Amino acid sequence: MKNFLITGGAGFIGSNFVHYMLAKYPAYKIVVYDKLTYAGRRENLENAEDSPHFAFVQGDICDEKTVAETIQQYNIDSIVNFAAETHVDRSIMNPVDAVQTNLNGAQTLLEAVRNLKLERFHQISTDEVYGAIPAPNRSREGDPFEPRSPYSASKAAAEHLVYSYFVTYNLPVTTTRGSNNIGPYHYPEKAVPLFTTNAMENQPLPIYGDGMQMRDWQYVIDHCEAIDLVLHKGKLGEAYNVGTGVETHNIDMAKKILDILGKPHSLLTYVPDRAGHDRRYALDVSKLRALGWKPSHTFDQALEKTVKWFVANEKWWRPIKSGEYLEYYKKQYVERR
Repeated sequence: MKNFLITGGAGFIGSNFVHYMLAKYPAYKIVVYDKLTYAGRRENLENAEDSPHFAFVQGDICDEKTVAETIQQYNIDSIVNFAAETHVDRSIMNPVDAVQTNLNGAQTLLEAVRNLKLERFHQISTDEVYGAIPAPNRSREGDPFEPRSPYSASKAAAEHLVYSYFVTYNLPVTTTRGSNNIGPYHYPEKAVPLFTTNAMENQPLPIYGDGMQMRDWQYVIDHCEAIDLVLHKGKLGEAYNVGTGVETHNIDMAKKILDILGKPHSLLTYVPDRAGHDRRYALDVSKLRALGWKPSHTFDQALEKTVKWFVANEKWWRPIKSGEYLEYYKKQYVERR
């Protein structure tokens, strides 16, 4: 593996992975393939543009012809598939897009890997495929899937498809199921950047329900390191959970953001909970740790680095919080009160 196609590489986790791989593997070729929907931004890749080992192709992963042409043009031998409709709230509003990209797009990529005989296909999945996990249980890789939103259902379906290609066609596949990521380039509709940027503007922080939902928040570069490890040392056909193994209540996360920014807790505003909102995700990450991985950041360290990045990069996020974003925000938080 040395010529990688990073689908969805202009998005949040994908762009961080691109920067990570270019820095760690100077001999690798990194080609980003991205549709540039609302959350995919070329600005996320500015620091990569001057590298002779980087290229960008705008395209849809459901476009079989363009996918194949790109693989052949750049002599791609491996695909890491970040491309997805990743926001649960948007999948509830429009489940068709979630299924089209997350499932049908994965099918197109798998067929390209099979027909062109690539060395590896790696699927980026999510802890949400397991559904809500009551304490003190933790999800292990062999546990059944119980997805409860169109987003998580489409990702679970894609995983089943990936595994079927491994069994049926002996396709060289691996999968990682990540917990919630935070860090640079995180689109500000997601909880941590939403709360951070709202707090910076002295705007309310909309808390779903009672705010007692629990999530495992990991720093995005820790996740990138885990994907790298699975690519190079993971067992073909296997899935690996990726997370810190530590969960935090959403309301506590929001309060910590306010404390970092020196803002009052009176900015916390409760809104009706979203449909099918899972109360708790919790991963058993012992399988990945057995490969030699562990996170480099605690939750507090990851959160502080993330908040400080948004403080230092207002020119990145301020243009986003207008136009289409404002329409989405109004529907999601204002009209539901």
